[in-house]
Amino acid sequence: MEYVKGGKTFLIVDESNLVKNHRAKRTQNIIRLSKICHYKLILNGTPVSRNEVDLFLQWYILDWRILGYQSFWSFAANHIEWDDRIPGRVRRCLNVDYLVRKIAPYTYQITKAELIQQKLLPLLSKNNFVEYYQMTEEQEWHYYEIADKLMFSLDDYESGEIYRLFAGLQDVISGYYVTVGKHLKRSPFFSSPFDNPRIKTLLSLIDIDEKYIIFCKYTDEINTIVSILNKKYGEDIAAPFNGDINLKKRAENIEKFRNKSNFLVANKQCGAYGLNLQFCHNIIYYTNDWDYATRAQSEDRIYRIGQEKNAYITDICAQKTLDERILNCLTHKENLVDSFKCQLEIQKDKKEFLSNWIKVKKDVNDDGRKNLYK
Repeated sequence: MEYVKGGKTFLIVDESNLVKNHRAKRTQNIIRLSKICHYKLILNGTPVSRNEVDLFLQWYILDWRILGYQSFWSFAANHIEWDDRIPGRVRRCLNVDYLVRKIAPYTYQITKAELIQQKLLPLLSKNNFVEYYQMTEEQEWHYYEIADKLMFSLDDYESGEIYRLFAGLQDVISGYYVTVGKHLKRSPFFSSPFDNPRIKTLLSLIDIDEKYIIFCKYTDEINTIVSILNKKYGEDIAAPFNGDINLKKRAENIEKFRNKSNFLVANKQCGAYGLNLQFCHNIIYYTNDWDYATRAQSEDRIYRIGQEKNAYITDICAQKTLDERILNCLTHKENLVDSFKCQLEIQKDKKEFLSNWIKVKKDVNDDGRKNLYK
């Protein structure tokens, strides 16, 4: 703080979508810094990951006058319709066109297509696939049993209970036996992980001569997959990357993946940001969550400047389960981002048209005056 006060400091907030909870200490600290910095810049590939509410704090960091609200609650009063059933949940956003108009003059964006056109990014494709598989009959019975128990216990659709339902169902899909009580307890459903159809599907997708990033939701999934790959293909063929590993060990595992290992098995929240892994062009999502921002960022670990091959991204999905709903949700979030960016471009085009129209009108008036004086 004293360093910032000592001169005209330039504040750069990279991945600014992570600053969207107005109660978080990280957010409050960045806001305090921003108020004494003379120059500010926010950088992000996915500024809208959940809904347009994500915009408020990012532009508040730059200057509250951009949107015109000095607090989150004044912003919420004009732009958020809350869900009456679930406290704190946003039903929909209001007056989005106003937000677009306000931020357009302070926004610059460049797409990968434009980078390719300017020859700053190679002309490469990103290919997305979904690999479907069928759970075992016993697993399906347990899936619907847990769904019935947890749905029955839902109390007025409170968010905590809904996430408890999702967590229980995802556990079963991933190969766990779930016991419902005050807390969900899980244990391995299969006597050997090699009997798990999800593991079988993962192994069927692998070419041992290629490098892969495998993203998982849970730490124990990471540990299981690393153990299986090392056992099947040789020691050190796979390296873990998650929040339980300290920064030094993470850096070592990245170097191991670069030079020796064929698989980096990572947590998406941990591996989505700040990594340049262009030497790999394959990603497999073993399990997914609902967060589109970390999904988009994790894909960009390989599809970025410096990549020399086409990227191949595969989702493993259990048929007719919550897996399909999650993938549909991620697609919906992507469409939301594209829609918002489209609105932003339309707003900029309107501004440019208006500017040109005023210029032409002024020239016509000037010519008219000249002719009058003649």
